[in-house]
Amino acid sequence: MTTGTREEFLEAQRRMLSRYGVRAESRFVDAPSVDGRAHLLEVGRGPDVVVLNGMGTPAAMWAPLLAELDGLRLLAVDLPGYGLTDTGERLAEDLRENAVAFLVDTLDALELSRPAFVANSLGSLWAIWLALDRPDRVGPTVHVGCPGAAPDTVPPLPLRLQAMPVLGRLLARLVPPSERQVEGLAKMVREHPLTPELVDLLVATERLPGFIETLLSTLRAMLRLRGYRPEIELTGDDLRRVGQASLLVWGERDPFGPVEAGRAMADAMPDARFQLVEGGHAPWLDDPERVARLTTAFLDRSDGRS
Repeated sequence: MTTGTREEFLEAQRRMLSRYGVRAESRFVDAPSVDGRAHLLEVGRGPDVVVLNGMGTPAAMWAPLLAELDGLRLLAVDLPGYGLTDTGERLAEDLRENAVAFLVDTLDALELSRPAFVANSLGSLWAIWLALDRPDRVGPTVHVGCPGAAPDTVPPLPLRLQAMPVLGRLLARLVPPSERQVEGLAKMVREHPLTPELVDLLVATERLPGFIETLLSTLRAMLRLRGYRPEIELTGDDLRRVGQASLLVWGERDPFGPVEAGRAMADAMPDARFQLVEGGHAPWLDDPERVARLTTAFLDRSDGRS
């Protein structure tokens, strides 16, 4: 597979942000947990909100929503290996411990004590792990799309196949990053078609050095053929311990989890609300204005927002 360059990624990121009129400052902060630095996009002014992307996607994928969230200081972080954040070699060896350490590193570097969070998929799982392990560092949280490892959910079969050690490596060679491959991914998560700028951004992300190693090792740590590994999957007891005010914005055609699983998840959490919206696994791509209205209204009503 031909490796892309940082410059190609930066140009694709620039075009994605430009399409939606997002004026963002690109920043790097120290992240000892990944033996390097974390990259983030800072947008706007106001109360602090940390934005976390899903598996395999960079922070700039949030551009449609970032453009609609007014009156907030948005800090959209590239998770390790997905974008310009460095990847610790042992990230997947203890995914939960390392995820929490990375988020604490990032919050410390940004001098944030207890910010609000907006997260998707893998980013949502990491935010929940942080809320469980370090509740003092997490404020109100909006989960946009089915959180990773949510109870009674199963990720699409292609991801489970990629988690198989030999098969995953073979599939990565047979289907390298391309416009066609990204369009297939969009269909899998039921967010098709994508804008040309987002297609280019995802192709550039997948071609960055270290991307495929991070993706495959994370999939292996999280999944088996039947679904999530038991040690990764969130339990009812986990959800009952999440004390932060939470909003679940669930796409009605999200292939990662049925609507009933989303409602049950919200019911299990002490202070959670559920909102069904149009869309798949990334519903801010379908209706960013509505997702922004729901997010800002929820944060305005929630106590403890930084």
